[in-house]
Amino acid sequence: MMALVSPYQYVWSSLEGPLAAELDASLSALGFVFTLYVVAMSLIQFPAGWWRDRYGPRAVTFVAGLLAGGGYVALAFATELWQVYAAYGIGAVGVGMVYTVAVNTAVKWFPDQRGLTTGIGTMAFAAGSAAFVPFVRYMVNVDALSTGLWSMGVLIAVGIVVGTVVLRDPPVGWHEATDEGSTDGGIEQPETSRVQYTWREMVRTWQFWVMYFMFIAVSAAGLMITARSILYAEQAGLTAGVATVAATALPIASGGGRLVVGALSDRFDRERVTALSFLACGVGTVGIVVLAGIDSGVGYVLTVSIAVFFWSSQFSLFPSLVGDYYGPKHSSTNYSLVYSGKLWGGVFGGGVVGWLVGIIGWDATFLVGGALALAAGVAGIFLRAPQ
Repeated sequence: MMALVSPYQYVWSSLEGPLAAELDASLSALGFVFTLYVVAMSLIQFPAGWWRDRYGPRAVTFVAGLLAGGGYVALAFATELWQVYAAYGIGAVGVGMVYTVAVNTAVKWFPDQRGLTTGIGTMAFAAGSAAFVPFVRYMVNVDALSTGLWSMGVLIAVGIVVGTVVLRDPPVGWHEATDEGSTDGGIEQPETSRVQYTWREMVRTWQFWVMYFMFIAVSAAGLMITARSILYAEQAGLTAGVATVAATALPIASGGGRLVVGALSDRFDRERVTALSFLACGVGTVGIVVLAGIDSGVGYVLTVSIAVFFWSSQFSLFPSLVGDYYGPKHSSTNYSLVYSGKLWGGVFGGGVVGWLVGIIGWDATFLVGGALALAAGVAGIFLRAPQ
């Protein structure tokens, strides 16, 4: 299901130009469609998470499938600019609902492997678009974009609705029962809180606010690189080939980081892995500036990949930490509040970066992003479970 909804985030860059041409609109007129997606996808997660925690995953996922699929079907028949915004906004709501269900179902079912299982799910969200991008480009080339869009919409809706058949939550207390007599092979396992915090109780703990700051700060760095890596390479005088390779490496590094670092956090101290990962993201971001400054194309691609690899781990680390600290019962609602920090990270990666570039230049702006990631890593050193 995560792979099915991934085109909304990762295929938009392939759709923006053809849609503008079909509607006889400028690219700037479509400039806020992706912003609308980020806002809608992030904000819906709190009410969707509450619904999911209270009534289970099936009903909310069924509705999500209809919305996510319906968004692309509506987009296929859009003839006005406002219809594009409406269709993408509707689809974004469905994406956010699917996201919170998928991530937090893994948190509830696999308390001893939260990092790995959420890493697999979020990796699918990052890498699933790989199958859709060539299809969309082909449909554009044969002048059949509308057909391609509604076909994708039907596939998304059917796939998610069918997937609801197998979704369910584990029985209450099942993990405590199966823990007796089990062994962990000598591997230190993260402890799960026996207290099931509600979101109101969670926001009264200092750990929530530290994690919220960390989520915003590392998101700012990662989204800046994701959105601006090609432009940065061009202004640095690197070749178009280097920029293309760096852009191609982004989803690969993003998917790999979620899986690998998430799995490592299950085997080692999760707080330590989180801190080291975000520190590495900061170092990689600073390295982008240093190696681009000496015209190293290979170094640029390598540092972009390193920064994105360790940034993307936040999408498996934070749901795992929330489950560890506040228990699985309300994990969907609780994590959705932490995830809302992506909104502010997106504001930095989009508008604030554009403003800073005009004032202090590209290099200094990327160094600010690197400093934010380093600050997130330092903050992670002080994380510990609520008492």
